[in-house]
Amino acid sequence: MSLHTQYLESFLRSQFYMLRMDGPLPLPHRHYIAIMAAARHQCSYLINMHVDEFLKTGGIAEWLNGLEYVPQRLKNLNEINKLLAHRPWLITKEHIQKLVKTGENNWSLPELVHAVVLLAHYHALASFVFGSGINPERDPEISNGFRLISVNNFCVCDLANDNNIENASLTGGNFGIVDSLSELEALMERMKRLQEEREDEEASQEEMTTRFEKEKKESLYVVPGDTFHSFPHSDCSLPSLDFEDDMIVTSDVSRYIEDPGFGYEDFARRGEEHLPTFRAQDYTWENHGFSLVNRLYSDIGHLLDEKFRMVYNLTYNTMATHEAVDTTMLRRALFNYVHCMFGIRYDDYDYGEVNQLLERSLKVYIKTVTCYPERTTKRMYDSYWRQFKHSEKVHVNLLLMEARMQAELLYALRAITRHLT
Repeated sequence: MSLHTQYLESFLRSQFYMLRMDGPLPLPHRHYIAIMAAARHQCSYLINMHVDEFLKTGGIAEWLNGLEYVPQRLKNLNEINKLLAHRPWLITKEHIQKLVKTGENNWSLPELVHAVVLLAHYHALASFVFGSGINPERDPEISNGFRLISVNNFCVCDLANDNNIENASLTGGNFGIVDSLSELEALMERMKRLQEEREDEEASQEEMTTRFEKEKKESLYVVPGDTFHSFPHSDCSLPSLDFEDDMIVTSDVSRYIEDPGFGYEDFARRGEEHLPTFRAQDYTWENHGFSLVNRLYSDIGHLLDEKFRMVYNLTYNTMATHEAVDTTMLRRALFNYVHCMFGIRYDDYDYGEVNQLLERSLKVYIKTVTCYPERTTKRMYDSYWRQFKHSEKVHVNLLLMEARMQAELLYALRAITRHLT
């Protein structure tokens, strides 16, 4: 994140506030909730970090043996943790009522909002961790069992700046510079054409709806692993993950979750009646979520809002080797595609742009990082935007992380609002 210092400051402010500052929840509980959230995606990196913090802040060591050792109140968060992480559109006011009306184990609304913010934050942060190759993988040959993933021959932890790799094709020899340059030029050309079309004529509301439904249905067929059939790959120092084996949850992670097999399911299920689309205009972060969060957990709303705005507007006006480029259209397509996979639709957005701007390998990467981050491989990271700098791909990951966090919050806060009315 230090490749984007402005964003990093904003991120650290909000994370520090939710973990350390005055708030409804005791400090050890905050770290335990972070562990529960990270465990939904088997994110050992975050789990280990918060196990240490949990103990440092006075947490009871026995709780680290698993959920059966924690108070019932914390255990009751299981269902909302599971739904938020994988299918947030299923959260209803009944889930909220169950938590706030359970006698001696009930949650106050401020406590619940604090917990929801932590869960959404750590689900999304797991996406960033896996998407940026920071998660240590288990390695039996290393004494502590973990090693850090590197991007080509650069360890991510050493990438304080971009200089060594910004002009290199990250995938090594197999992708020619010419290929990736023409890919870049084609993207620039599509952006230019879309801008001109936008100025010439506006699509009707009906057409916009049709394009959203089309994009939503097409996202069904974007399956992690697609890229492997379409792209050559370099002989990287890391083995690609074997998805079947990878989905086996190790016991040290599974102790913090229930129903480990529960995962993301496409919002628009093939051949089934799908759930009503969440129209963003009916419940927006700016008009609804922000004020509810601020009312129940003071100041966090301002910090989250600053972070969302920061990532959405962050730009250096560059694309790979090109300067003075307006990337607004591209940033919006990335953000809105994530929301599309979670069934959230913006009436004023033309989803035809998503198809024009996001190539298939990028869509596979986005869907994997957002919905199944633990399946992300280095090859997926390498296969899209091959001429772009590492810092630009980290920027993509920041956008995906914040779009995911906002989507989770919108569903949870809408359910809380419905409970209150």
